[in-house]
Amino acid sequence: MKGSVANDREQKFYGSTTVGERGQIVIPAEARRDLKITPSTKLLVFSGPGGETLIITRAESMAEYIAHAKGLMAQMEEIIKKEERGK
Repeated sequence: MKGSVANDREQKFYGSTTVGERGQIVIPAEARRDLKITPSTKLLVFSGPGGETLIITRAESMAEYIAHAKGLMAQMEEIIKKEERGK
């Protein structure tokens, strides 16, 4: 199954994990390998829609996404300004 992310990576199910006594989880080895997660990798943790979902992403991926989104917003602002000047 193909994903909907920009680079169209294949989405995978890596298995399950259990929260330990200290609130820690283990990321499956295959996921760590595929996603290049090492002991020094910084991850961000968010709640998802409805507060029942946990989203974990690489910090640098989020920074890249935000930079891309800012660029798109600037383009949209320019389009809106042009349309307003044309009225």
